[in-house]
Amino acid sequence: MEGEQLGIVDIHSALTQAYDLGYDLVAINPNATPPVCRIMDYGKYKFIAQKRDKEAKKKQKATDIKGMELSMRIEEHDMRYKANQVAKFLQNGDKVRVIIKGVRGRMANFAHFGIDNMNKFYEMLQEHCVMDQKPTLSGSIITMILAPKDSK
Repeated sequence: MEGEQLGIVDIHSALTQAYDLGYDLVAINPNATPPVCRIMDYGKYKFIAQKRDKEAKKKQKATDIKGMELSMRIEEHDMRYKANQVAKFLQNGDKVRVIIKGVRGRMANFAHFGIDNMNKFYEMLQEHCVMDQKPTLSGSIITMILAPKDSK
């Protein structure tokens, strides 16, 4: 009776067969004509499915998005220090959102300096990451997203 098809059987005899064998009658495709059912141990099926889902969840890696804030007038040493911090985040497999806040007033006329700083920052980290989103000015914030390089 392992895996064999019984053909078209009325519902009462199918339920009787399942009960006699100590299993459940499970509707696989109730909308088909005739409905497709299977005689199986539903509790065991649910247990195996839960176990399989749990194993799949263990193998998933959730990526966090870390943040790093730069300044329009950041010095080389400070930028290198922050780049080292970001390199650690990227080695852990996290994405990093790099931002420059407060681009307003006279600074808005010179936003290209902030974008140049972002590009320099990326050049420092080029061996660790790829640029997921290029530096863009939206409102008074310049944003760039860096993703770790695949280690394949």
